[in-house]
Amino acid sequence: MSSIALAISGNIAILGYGLAAIGPGVGVGLIFAAVINGTARQPEAQSKLQSIAWIGFGVTEVLAIIGIALAFVFR
Repeated sequence: MSSIALAISGNIAILGYGLAAIGPGVGVGLIFAAVINGTARQPEAQSKLQSIAWIGFGVTEVLAIIGIALAFVFR
């Protein structure tokens, strides 16, 4: 494979990760928007909602970490 083809292949992998990072970004925004909405409706449930939100945040960010790992693997 020529060096130009390898460079294009690597660039496409990184571009793919950039597009794939949009999903977790939107997911994190939706998670914390729901926490803010739930806290506004029931302030006494804030601690329970916040702990669930941090778990959801972690799971969502794992998708982004897997995406960057795969971008380097397929590069």
